Amino acid sequence: MFDLTDPASLGFAPDRLARIEPFLREAYIDSRRLPMTQLLVARDGKPVYYGKLGTMGEGRGDLRDDALFRIASMTKPITSIAFMQLVEQCKVALEDPITKVFPEFAGLQIYAGGGGSIPFMPGRDAPPIRFVDLLTHMSGFTYGLQNRTNIDAVYREHNFDFARRHLDSDEFVARLSQLPLEFAPGERWNYSVSTDVLGIAVERISGQRLGDYFAEHIFKPLGMVDTAFGVADGQSERLVDAFQYVPGSAPQLFDAGIGSSLAKPGRFDSGGGGLVSTIADYHRFCSMLVNGGELDGIQIVSPKTLALMTANHLPDGADLTQLSQSMFSESQNAGVGFGLGFACVIDAAKTLMPTSKGEYYWGGAYSTAFFVDPVEAITMVFMTQVYPSSVYPIRRQLKTLIYSALTDSRA
Repeated sequence: MFDLTDPASLGFAPDRLARIEPFLREAYIDSRRLPMTQLLVARDGKPVYYGKLGTMGEGRGDLRDDALFRIASMTKPITSIAFMQLVEQCKVALEDPITKVFPEFAGLQIYAGGGGSIPFMPGRDAPPIRFVDLLTHMSGFTYGLQNRTNIDAVYREHNFDFARRHLDSDEFVARLSQLPLEFAPGERWNYSVSTDVLGIAVERISGQRLGDYFAEHIFKPLGMVDTAFGVADGQSERLVDAFQYVPGSAPQLFDAGIGSSLAKPGRFDSGGGGLVSTIADYHRFCSMLVNGGELDGIQIVSPKTLALMTANHLPDGADLTQLSQSMFSESQNAGVGFGLGFACVIDAAKTLMPTSKGEYYWGGAYSTAFFVDPVEAITMVFMTQVYPSSVYPIRRQLKTLIYSALTDSRA
């Protein structure tokens, strides 16, 4: 599927890269902890390792090279890039209050009590949410899947986390604007629907539905031919089955690829988690990132914009362990800050894993992951399909295996 470059010519030990497949087979595939794995490692945009194991799902054949995966929150960096394209055109600014685009969010209050069987109590007025607060997840919004507070519970009642089939963009905003914020914008970090709101902002500013904007301004220029909010007609056989972790047994089928509702049109394009993609397409996206926002002569964003996006925007240089109150996120990692749509390594030693200062990354709820190391010019894309992503330490293990095979560091 990929034209692999000789790993030794790009500073990797082939025998050490060869450790990856037997590890994944023994630890995850043969033990049925994961139904499939697909991994691509590249340097300078050139693939040096590609491997796939497992099947398309229950009773289906071997995993296809062109398999389609639900990439969930790996949608967020794409939405963030789209918004920053509009910032570059001065159609919006990071410091603008979101009420410039969303008058519905005027008069928000901070949670003071209530919820569940009783109405929310009146709270103090919240300062304006800025677009930068959406990008950094410091808006005061939350996710229903956090499952910690009464606000989370109301998010679940509205099913904001999975709005594709039952809400359009305006309905999403209308319902969300009636709920209190968990905290004052800019005060804390909480993984949330912020990027969904950001995607709706892209729609309102551009005048295009989010999927159409992505297709014109990101996917077509990058040659990402299989990435979309859903599955094209006749392509359902390429969509892998999705599974959910069950303690003490193999993951259970959650959404079959053949017959999935993703083959039907949706009402809402979730900028926070709605895309379906392939490992080849997401590799194209990562290649653009590691190349400073450009690929094959096409500039998606400028190098300076990308540098701003991948810098730590948490106040006073804090990391996620100091400011996060989230459960389902990457916030267990010390030494990791957050930029405009990406987590970013700010103290490599504190992460307790091989990495580079300035590396940025994220993952999806179905255990997919990517990282971009601009120091070493290394990218990784990993695909599988088990929810939730916090079950196994596979992201840490993959980074360890990849960096242990690096023999020529550019640091």
